[in-house]
Amino acid sequence: MPEESKGLSDLAELVEGVSDATSLSVDPKLDQLGRSYATGKRKDAVARVWIKPGPGRIIVNGRDLETYFARPVLRMMINQPFDVAERVGQYDVKCTVKGGGLSGQAGAVRHGISKALTLYEPALRSVLKAKGFLTRDSRVVERKKYGRRKARRSFQFSKR
Repeated sequence: MPEESKGLSDLAELVEGVSDATSLSVDPKLDQLGRSYATGKRKDAVARVWIKPGPGRIIVNGRDLETYFARPVLRMMINQPFDVAERVGQYDVKCTVKGGGLSGQAGAVRHGISKALTLYEPALRSVLKAKGFLTRDSRVVERKKYGRRKARRSFQFSKR
């Protein structure tokens, strides 16, 4: 059985070969129209989001972003993934959102935009993941229990 001596140069070549194999670029996932699709969720709201390169228009349920989400905080929340990824005004967004209230819908749209951005540009995943935009916020409203007014609130107690 022949002995093979491995020097530092042999190990360096071995490590370079492994790093080349793991750093393969991931191809973007696009449909026939060149769009990337993702589903975002928050509370009871579910958003279906399509993004494609464009001047930066955001359409929600057939209406413009400013008319659907009137509060500036909600609009800022939706634009956060583009701000973090430094892609403001580079993508058009078309989405449909159902369920929940306006705050939950804005969170769902933000989650969907973040996921669609990572599918369109896989290099942005680490930036968006670090800010927590790819994590689905699993907090939902607690259900009402019987014998109680709400989930935990009791009826008013009266001694007499």
